[in-house]
Order: sequence, then C-alpha cells, then structure tokens
Amino acid sequence: MKRIVVLALLILATGYAARAQDIVGDWQGTLKIGTSELRLVVHITKGDDGNLKATMDSIDQGANGIPISSISLQDSKLSFTSEAIHGSYEGTINKGATEITGTFTQGSPLPLDLTRMAKRADGERRPVKPSDIDGAWAGVIDTGTSKLRIVFHITNTADGLAATIDSPDQGAKGLPVTVVTRNASALKLELKQADAVFEGKIDKNLTSIDGTWSQRGGSVPLTVKRVVDTAQLERRRPQNPVKPYPYREEDVAYANKAASITIAGTLTIPPGNGPFPAVLLIAGSGRNDRDESLAGHSPFLVLSDYLTRKGIVVLRADKRGVGKSGGDYATATTSDFASDAEAGVAYLGTRPEVDRHKIGLIGHSEGGVIAPMVAAADPNLAFIVMMAGSGVSGIDIIVEQTLLIAEASGQSHEEAEKNAAEERKILTLVEQEKDDAVLTKKLREVLGDKIPEATLNNQIKALTSPWYREFIQYDPATALRKVTCPVLALIGEKDLQVPPDQNLPAIRKALEAGGNKNFEVDELPGLNHLFQSAKTGAPSEYGEIELTISPVALEKISSWILKQPPRN
Repeated sequence: MKRIVVLALLILATGYAARAQDIVGDWQGTLKIGTSELRLVVHITKGDDGNLKATMDSIDQGANGIPISSISLQDSKLSFTSEAIHGSYEGTINKGATEITGTFTQGSPLPLDLTRMAKRADGERRPVKPSDIDGAWAGVIDTGTSKLRIVFHITNTADGLAATIDSPDQGAKGLPVTVVTRNASALKLELKQADAVFEGKIDKNLTSIDGTWSQRGGSVPLTVKRVVDTAQLERRRPQNPVKPYPYREEDVAYANKAASITIAGTLTIPPGNGPFPAVLLIAGSGRNDRDESLAGHSPFLVLSDYLTRKGIVVLRADKRGVGKSGGDYATATTSDFASDAEAGVAYLGTRPEVDRHKIGLIGHSEGGVIAPMVAAADPNLAFIVMMAGSGVSGIDIIVEQTLLIAEASGQSHEEAEKNAAEERKILTLVEQEKDDAVLTKKLREVLGDKIPEATLNNQIKALTSPWYREFIQYDPATALRKVTCPVLALIGEKDLQVPPDQNLPAIRKALEAGGNKNFEVDELPGLNHLFQSAKTGAPSEYGEIELTISPVALEKISSWILKQPPRN
C-alpha cells in the first residue's frame, strides 16, 4: 500500500535572540542542478518567544510555504532543515547581514547563496476579515486497506484564500495548498507537489464540504466537516514519553564510510556508570524516520524509552535520505540499509557507555530481515531480535499479505485469492525480466487496462525500483542459516503483513539448519504487525488503537535481552 504524500509540520526551533532580528526577512537564491535552475525564497520570522521560524518557497516548482522543521543561528552560522523535502542548509552570514554563503543538501550538496530581498512597499500583510469557511475541516480518506484522517486549514488573506493540509495519522502537517479556488459553494484545493486535488461543495449551513479527493489518477469520496475544537484532532498516545526523561538523550551522527554518507540519529543512555548492553533499532520498509513514525504512532520512540529505562543503551536513526541522514533513499536497497546498520553497530562500539560484548540489533518488519543479514556477517554481535521479520521470500510475503488484507477489508475468500494470484503473476514477471525497458512494456500490457495512466506510471516506477527488485527475490533463510548469535523472533498472531503461520516455521527451520541452538521463536496472541492488541489486524486499525506497542511485547524483548550473555 502506498501512502499519500504529505509534508511535515513546521516546528519552532531555538535561535539566538540577540541575532534573530539580523536575519528576519525574505532571502532569495538560485539552486543550480545540472542545466536546470530552481529559484528559492526563504522566509525567516521571529516568534513571540524570540525563537526563529521559517518557511521556504520553490518558485519554479509552484511550491509555496514548504515547512522548515528546525532553524538555528549561532554567531554568523545559519542552519536549517526541512524534513518535508529531506533537505538541509548551512551558510555563513556576511557582516552587513545582506548575504548568506552556503550549501543546500538534498541527497547531494549544492552551492546556494542567499541574498536579502527588499521589503515590500506595503510592509507586512494587512489583516483581513476571516471568510465564512476559515478554520479547520477534518475528514477520512478510505483507501480500502486503510483509513487516513485529513485536515484542511483554510485562512483568508489579503491575497485571497490560502490553505494547508495535515495527515495526522502519518505524523505530517503543514503541506501548502498551491491553489485555492472558490466559486459560490464550490471549493477546489490543488496540491501540485503531491499531484492531488480536492473538489467539493460547501453545504448551506457551512458545517461540511462533500467532495472527491483525487491523486495520481485515482479518486475516492471525501467529506470534511468543520472542526469546532481542534483538540479533538489529537489522538491519545499514552505511551509516548514525556520529558524530562530519567536518562540522557543525545543527537548523534556517524559515517557509513562504504557509502560515503552520514547517518543521523538519537542515542539514549541509562543513568549510572555503565557500561551497558546496547541495541540498534532497524526500521521497516518505507521512508522511516528515527522514531519509525507511522499511523500517528512512534514505535521506536516508545521502544527506545522502555529499553533505556531498563538499563539498555539504544540507538535509533533516520533512514538514509530521510530526516537528517544523508544519501539517496530512492535508489537504496535492503542491502544498502544493512550497510547503514553495520555503520550504526560500529558507532555503538566507539561509545564508552556501551559494553562492546553486548551489542545487538532489533529489527522491525524489513528491519527484521536486515538484522540477520548484518548478524550473518558480524560474529561479534551478541544477539538479534526480529520483530515481525519474515522467513520467506518477498514474493511469498506480498502475495499472502494481499490475500489476508483483502479478506480483512471485506472481500470474499474467492475474490481475494483471485487478486493474490494476479499479484503473484506480476511479481514473477518482475523477478524474471531483468531488462527495465522490456519489463516496463510487459507491465503496461498486463496492467494498462486496470489502472489509470497516472497511477500506472507510478506503479511501474515502484515495481522496477532497485529496492523492489531485490526485496521480492531475497530469501531471508540465506542469512538466517549463517546467524550464530542468540535470536528472538516474534510475530503477532494477527499480523496480516508478515503472517506467523507462514513465517515462524520458516525462521525456525533456517536457524536449525544452520546449527543455531540459542533461539526463541514465538507467536504473540492478539497482536498485529505493530505489536498492538488488535481486533482484526488490518492496517486500517493501526491509527485507531491508542497503545503503540503492547506491554507484553515490550517486557518480553527487554527481559530476553538482559538475559543474554556477553559475546566473546
């Protein structure tokens, strides 16, 4: 299932109040990418608390109000990060505060010099009377396999209506709407960056807007209703830790020298002298940040907090090309992520707080495939934990996943089996045809009459990506047979993405075949793919469940790790 693309929330960050006024204003520059040029404008303001905040416009891409998630000013050094576009900037301000010379990094570094823009003749925007639809409007996009809440924030300005969009269940807020058009009761919101449009009709009571959400060739009904109390939009996540923590937290960065990139993450260290056992958390598939944020949950934030309180050092990191980590996510494969994990293990070994003989891995979903890959090549690892890690090939996983999720969504068993068979046919084609051009032609022949053109192009791009090609043909048993350290393999009884009946026996068989005698393979009753207590296990439930990870799973993982002996 593909997620709808939504950018992240603008977060206020600390800047030195003494210098904040020096750079408040609008700054323009041109980013040269090969023969192309992109004009950028950075808008820097100062909040009531004296801290800096900012947004950015990409004029030539029609993207305005791109959130800058953090910005800081130290002496003459300015730096900011936009998680929304996985970009960062570092520059030096001249003495007159009229120019900033620096580098913009988005996968690879490029020079970007910013020049202060002249103030508008009329100064700041004049306040205007709110329109009758100003405020927040919330609804739910039902994709069939999941339900995603969406919130429109509409504001009247001197230049007309403006809007942003949030996707709370994806932890994403502040996506700028490119164009807002209203004609009497007809409202249209266009998001060029996401190739999405909402068209609806405002009811006469101004309480709901009934319409359609269209994105990349597909459309679904969407009704949004006026939100009276925005606090109602926040779902309870009672396991999320609240500062101050009873342990030390440190933002860190370390090099993956083999890939010539830097990985950024968070290290949490228990109180006391140590040295402590340590784990690296490895996220599942997708553009995961260090907290593995999904469906409004932060599983790795909760897991790291729990383990650190139990006396375990925890390192969690943004995936390459995500958040503050370097590299290109789009071209990365599972093997590349394994290389990044190896760099994380090496970094843990340099920390004085860590017992080098007690370093292990915890991998979730695809991370549960990566953990054995790393352990098979590193005899010094003390243990690995596979949370919903698979034991069979990617093709078998996806086909079974398609069947089970379709049934959970209401399809008959016969219809679900038919869809699963078609899925296997397509994946087998991807596995066997190595030439991308030939494969693209064959996929068009197979899928052309079933999928709209815009969606078809994106689907083919995904199916022919390096990650997908490697994932569907990789057999986890290959690495599992080589793992000699202790292994804890857990899958929830109601996991529809990595079904226990399909994968736990395969994991056990591979470990036994390799001669590993120190392993535990368990099915946890009532838990889904995220290890939440669930009714059906369908992905549509993930965001609706309050708890992020079952206490049963947390306790089992922590107690098992603390029992493991040091690796000689």
